[in-house]
Amino acid sequence: MTRDLLSFVGVLWLVAASTPTTAAATPGYAWQHAQVSETLAQRIPPPPGYTRLPAAEGSWAAWLRGLPMKPAHAPVLIYTGAPKWRQDVHAAVVDIDVGKRDLQQCADAIMRLRGEWLFASDRKESIRFNDTHGKRLRFSARRDDGYASFRKYMDYVFAYAGTYSLERELKPVPLADIEIGDVFIKGGFPGHAVLVADMVENTQTGEKRFLLLQSYMPAQEMHVLKSPAAGDSTPWYPASFDGDLITPEWTFPAGSLRRWP
Repeated sequence: MTRDLLSFVGVLWLVAASTPTTAAATPGYAWQHAQVSETLAQRIPPPPGYTRLPAAEGSWAAWLRGLPMKPAHAPVLIYTGAPKWRQDVHAAVVDIDVGKRDLQQCADAIMRLRGEWLFASDRKESIRFNDTHGKRLRFSARRDDGYASFRKYMDYVFAYAGTYSLERELKPVPLADIEIGDVFIKGGFPGHAVLVADMVENTQTGEKRFLLLQSYMPAQEMHVLKSPAAGDSTPWYPASFDGDLITPEWTFPAGSLRRWP
């Protein structure tokens, strides 16, 4: 009897020990119905001699690294399902819907990702963005807090917010302090914005590099940008540069880096 009891306790202990904890796990991706085959971090390795910067489990940075990617060499599609006219600017395509309307453009895509992370992190009260006139649009004001309601809310935000409003929402950051999740943005009509999706550091020199993610006009699938200075060899941008940040489809003047407050 004692031996049977000990065996039973041992089985319980093994089950408990083999059950993964989810307390600090990185939040999921609510739009993703199929199993993620490859993440951003898996698709794009660090350059030789570099290693990824630390990112805490559950953080905005860790969540961005886990973004699901479309198969290698996938084209970027616009909201109609047609290919984007330029297919030479991207290194990889994020596996996330773009919607059926011309709404989810540059700043919209960044707000979508930020909202998705907050939703997945069960921080729904923090999902709020300003419209062009500075009015705060809160997801918590909606009666339904389910995912379908969240997507409708985000489409509403896309219609009434953009680079002009988002630039004023974010706080300026010195380039020397750049972090994963920061935004290079130039507000205007039109303006543009790109997201710092990942960062690496040289283990010998301490030099840092970053990845950039964007949507553009018309509304199109989010994609990781190539680095013009590096040609086709790498999408990694050097974090130390003077003056403008040159991307394939936009040039950002010095002082364009921003961070979520």
